[in-house]
Amino acid sequence: MSEASVPETMAAMQLMGHGGVDQLQYRTDVATPRPAPGEVLVKVSATAKNNTDRKAREGLYPTKDKEEVASFAMGGEPTLTFPRIQGADVAGRVVAVGEGVNEGRVGERGLLDFNLYPDDRRDINLTPDYYGHGADGGFAEYIAVPSDQFHRVDNPELADAELAALGMCSYQTAVHMLNVAGVTAGERVLVTGASGGVGTALIQLCRIMGAIPYALSQQEKAPALKELGAEAVLDRSDMESFTDRVMAETGGEPIDAVMDLAGGTMTDRFIDTMITDMTRRSTYPRLSIAGASAGNVSEVLWTRIYLYQVQIFGVSHGTREEAEQLVAWIRSGQLKPVLHGAFRLSALREAEEYFVNRGSGYLGKIVIVPDSEWDAQGAPYAIEAQS
Repeated sequence: MSEASVPETMAAMQLMGHGGVDQLQYRTDVATPRPAPGEVLVKVSATAKNNTDRKAREGLYPTKDKEEVASFAMGGEPTLTFPRIQGADVAGRVVAVGEGVNEGRVGERGLLDFNLYPDDRRDINLTPDYYGHGADGGFAEYIAVPSDQFHRVDNPELADAELAALGMCSYQTAVHMLNVAGVTAGERVLVTGASGGVGTALIQLCRIMGAIPYALSQQEKAPALKELGAEAVLDRSDMESFTDRVMAETGGEPIDAVMDLAGGTMTDRFIDTMITDMTRRSTYPRLSIAGASAGNVSEVLWTRIYLYQVQIFGVSHGTREEAEQLVAWIRSGQLKPVLHGAFRLSALREAEEYFVNRGSGYLGKIVIVPDSEWDAQGAPYAIEAQS
């Protein structure tokens, strides 16, 4: 498709301000973006939903006052402005290219590296921002993105919805959590929030790296998580005897590193699994945290941190190098999609409600498919709650 044949307007879901799902407005008259020099125009076939969509909408990213309604502004000035099209994990096909981009890319299917990188550095990302927050994302029919961040993925065994479910927002966060903590082969890793997008990514990535993942989740999800690679699944509904149960699963060996997506009052218990017997450790205890689903405030004795030499790493996004490594693993078939189901773009409000109130059977990712692509890309994965 040439740029001249791209429609002037498109359907998109726009976020009009902080608040509830009523702030999401579906429109069919939004101006279609045009690719700038160095960019490609992608016709979106599926975009995975992430918890950050909800948190940004509700203003749950305070960095000074825990009560403030805000989004993050790591570079100084706020980048979330309204109206904004959310959606970071975009799969689709190139339909037009900007100046300086090889026209041979038209027709390529691929996956977006969702980051708005502040510079060209490949090994560090100090002011993380992303498509769907600091720039319009994939909850639309089209998106214009840098050509070097739209990675070709042919893999005919992967449907577009499945490719979106392998999106960078979860997988790149997961690989960065492991990398900054220096996780190596043979180490025991506790994964909290194991049934979500980042959690299921962590389990798979641990196995690729040779580490041994122990998952915290609901017991009805244990068979699926073990099939993904979890060594054992600890019941999150019983935290009183948590450390003892972890030790029973590890044969009395401490957890080497915790990948925490929960926070809140659970943080202290997660640390316990690493410091119960320091004489059995050969490395420092490490905790990577990339979420606060159980609460944004944790009470921890600093003496426990510095006397036991616990290393804590805050993680939001990863790097260009990690994005390219993930794409290589996807192309080689080492990473498998964990797709829960799909909603139409026009039903994004219902998808958000479903996500917040998800039941015990929830595992993996929800993807959002443009209505114009629904029959081909979404219908086979339609969630029953959608009618």
